[in-house]
Amino acid sequence: MPHINLLPWREESRKEAQKQFLSILFLITLVSFGSMFVISMVYGSMKEGQNVRNNFLSAEIVVLDKRIAEIKELDKKKESLQQRMRLIEELQSSRNLGTQIMDELAKMVPSGVYLTSLERRDRALQIIGKSESNNRLSSMLRQLENSYLFERPVMQDITAAEQQSRLLSDFNMQFSVKPFEQIGEGDK
Repeated sequence: MPHINLLPWREESRKEAQKQFLSILFLITLVSFGSMFVISMVYGSMKEGQNVRNNFLSAEIVVLDKRIAEIKELDKKKESLQQRMRLIEELQSSRNLGTQIMDELAKMVPSGVYLTSLERRDRALQIIGKSESNNRLSSMLRQLENSYLFERPVMQDITAAEQQSRLLSDFNMQFSVKPFEQIGEGDK
């Protein structure tokens, strides 16, 4: 058998395989770097898009915060105006309150009961007077309880007169005028 030297062919084959391996390795490295670059670009653009959306939302939040502040200011003004309107309505309705009190008391005081003093402090009224009988005073108390204008009548004291005429007893009674809201409901 003749001697055939296969070493150069093997070496060439090995070199060819090594070149192929290096080219495949270079190609894989190139594809890896390319795909990393593409992925980096995609994530970068997604991040940039999210930043743009976040900036837009931040700007809109600032605008809405300004509107909310304006609305709160308007609510304060509205509440202030409503409070003024309630005060004006109360003053308007209470300008005749003294006349209404006197008129209502005149209707409720039965014959035989005489008022000597009427004192008003804010909503509280105090009556001092004389009465021929306690039944007439109790009738007056019931009328005050059922009144649309008065509330919480309380008889402070009844004192039988010792001097002058024994027919009249002194009494002291307190009650109050209903608040404006309740008076308005009673009229309806």
